[in-house]
Amino acid sequence: MKKILIVGGVAGGASTVTRLRRLDEDSEIIIFERGEYVSFANCGLPYYIGGVIQNRESLLVQTPESLKARFNLDVRVNSEVIEVNGKDKKVKVKTKNGEEYEETYDFLVLAPGAKPIFPPIKGIENKKIFTLRNINDMDKIKAEIKKHNVKKATVVGGGYVGVETAENLKHLGIDTTLIEAAPHILAPFDSEISNILEYELVNNGINLMTSEKVIEFQEDKNEINIKLESEKIVTADMVILSIGVSPDTKFLQNSGINLGERGHILVNDKLETNIDGVYALGDSIIVKNYITNEDCAIPLAGPANRQGRIVAGNIAGREEKYGGSLGTAIIKIFELTGASTGLNERALKQLNISYEKIYLHPNNHAAYYPGATPITIKVIYNKKNRQVLGAQAVGINGVDKFIDVIATSIKFKATIDDLTELELAYAPPFLSAKSPANMVGFIGKNIEDNLLEQVFIPDLKNYNKKDTVILDVREELELISGNLENSINIPLSELRKRYSELSKDKEIWTYCAVGLRGYIAARFLSQKGYKVKNLAGGIEIEEKELVKTQAEDNFLNKESIDFKVKKEDEYLDLSGLSCPGPLVKIKEKIDKLQENEELKVKVSDPGFYNDIQAWSKVTKNSLLSLNKKDGIIYATLQKGSVSSPTNSSKKVSTSISDSSSLKGQENRIIEDNSNMTIVVFSGDLDKAIAAFIIANGALAMGKKVTMFFTFWGLSILKKKNLSKKSFIEKMFAMMLPKNSQDLPVSKMNFFGIGAKMIRNVMKKKNIMSLEELIKKAKDIGVNITACTMSMDVMGISEEELIDGINYGGVGQYLGEAEKSNNNLFI
Repeated sequence: MKKILIVGGVAGGASTVTRLRRLDEDSEIIIFERGEYVSFANCGLPYYIGGVIQNRESLLVQTPESLKARFNLDVRVNSEVIEVNGKDKKVKVKTKNGEEYEETYDFLVLAPGAKPIFPPIKGIENKKIFTLRNINDMDKIKAEIKKHNVKKATVVGGGYVGVETAENLKHLGIDTTLIEAAPHILAPFDSEISNILEYELVNNGINLMTSEKVIEFQEDKNEINIKLESEKIVTADMVILSIGVSPDTKFLQNSGINLGERGHILVNDKLETNIDGVYALGDSIIVKNYITNEDCAIPLAGPANRQGRIVAGNIAGREEKYGGSLGTAIIKIFELTGASTGLNERALKQLNISYEKIYLHPNNHAAYYPGATPITIKVIYNKKNRQVLGAQAVGINGVDKFIDVIATSIKFKATIDDLTELELAYAPPFLSAKSPANMVGFIGKNIEDNLLEQVFIPDLKNYNKKDTVILDVREELELISGNLENSINIPLSELRKRYSELSKDKEIWTYCAVGLRGYIAARFLSQKGYKVKNLAGGIEIEEKELVKTQAEDNFLNKESIDFKVKKEDEYLDLSGLSCPGPLVKIKEKIDKLQENEELKVKVSDPGFYNDIQAWSKVTKNSLLSLNKKDGIIYATLQKGSVSSPTNSSKKVSTSISDSSSLKGQENRIIEDNSNMTIVVFSGDLDKAIAAFIIANGALAMGKKVTMFFTFWGLSILKKKNLSKKSFIEKMFAMMLPKNSQDLPVSKMNFFGIGAKMIRNVMKKKNIMSLEELIKKAKDIGVNITACTMSMDVMGISEEELIDGINYGGVGQYLGEAEKSNNNLFI
């Protein structure tokens, strides 16, 4: 009778022992698990913390008792294997009580898994710092949140577990910060794809900080301060480290088993180590990348489970081999799903493999069937043999299906030509007749058959105006959402009539929103004798700047979180349009409605939350509801005013004794027209001082004051310049002051001497400086608003402006002006 020892349970070890027993009823099988739980769903731990999974017991896949009853296994929990003697075929075991003993074996399976990485950061041993790797870790985090009523939490590390943990902390209503040292979260995704997922985090209230390295943890009473290399400090009630994992193989250092540089166990294709009778699997081993045959470590549950079956089969004499891993993975981030398989673009560049990439944005099923949502897809294939190498996808629905199709295709070494021939299940509620996988194949074949030449977003940096024309083929109304610098617009609907306006002496780069119309235009123009390339994926694939407006804090209340969209198709979709685009479209629709008819819209522009409130008041239309869900603002408007007693213009006064009658009613602001609005267009020091003196004075007299900063006036609110800008944005930055200290005076500036003289005189006469005036205005409640349209035009981001201000558009300003009897333009 064979004696088989398994070190470690959870996914790999548990799969091995159960498969072994199904193949071999007679062997003695002992499984050692260092912790209390031999088989648990570690992928579900973040979701139990967030309350998504409410039954803790459901995470315990098997218990020692159930494994004994069903499979006759000897399960020893709280038993740590501390030493392996491969020569004498025995192991040393340490129990929870500190006792040690030895067990001999005929076969040994090593599945110790991985442990969290603890980098040498000062203060990392703090009791407010946690990791999440097992049931005990999960219980500690839950207990800490409950016991200390945690309000602020920080997750360090933007991998899969870190992102899932951050989301679930947010589900609990905890103010959550996610810090990642790399430029982007989720390393398997290329930057333009991870940017979409980052945007989802930010839109759901996660404070995301990328390219930020933690250098120290400092305890401060009941909080912990996280010091960053950038000199920023983040304060939290608790910290969860999710920096990564390393193989838990220290106990093997003197065993004679070959280990890699980072401690991974080295195995062959049968998952055997260099010592006869010793196998290894799971997070602790080095495997081969299925595509490149390079060594790699892929700590995922799926491969670990399959490896367990193979090891069991080999011990039973079945001669099975492990073919390598693709690293197929998927993640849920609020309402979005992201998934990837195979190699990404960064890996291919490092490996110097010639490749072509494809972008597309198909719907998850037939567009005419209700509920269709887009999927953003990137697929990479080998330029030499057309073999598919990798794919990434992000969307609300259908992402898992697409990635699984591509992962299967890669496993069978499919080419882009093979994708065109895939016959997948189709009906309007489930898929399109030409599936996304088919579309990838069609685009790839067009490229390889010289029917399509592509340019990409990074190529725009090398744009040469003398030799190239950038042609925007979107409709004129779409231009409100922005366009590429130096582009000209000829809508596709007009191109056949107007193509002669284009010179054949220059190469034409066509583009649209997602790439399809650009391709149609490119095919037409190329057949008319033009040299044409199309922008792959359209401008939708361009990385978006991650910003969170102050107004978004108001979106994330309980009412907004509980808000559910009953019928998406009832809403006019204005997503993608920025100020004043949504208001323009709303006005067009409202003008066509009859009195009291309703219009429902959904908008992605964050400034719309304030704009639509102001617009509805100015235009005398009614805003019936306003909610935000998953980064989209949902509004219901009614043409004309709603008649109700509360709309009476008479002022209502309530005595203290009557206040009990107002319990349960919503608070509302009673406004009159004694407010003041100040539009600050100038960036001159003297005019800025005057503006803030007037604002502070007006507020002191009881007026509500709104200061709207636009164009050059934005210089007053600047605190720094960011280095990452386009050429035009850098030109603006060079011409504009970098902060309020550099503002010139409007007359007699004399290369800045005039400004210094004014500041010196003000200091001597004990007059508040501009910076003190700005701080005072914020402290006493002046509504300081930066014009988002002007920021876009001048390439100014929120990170460059001072903290504690609002962001809005023309609608918000006009709404405030309507309530004012003083409106100054400076």
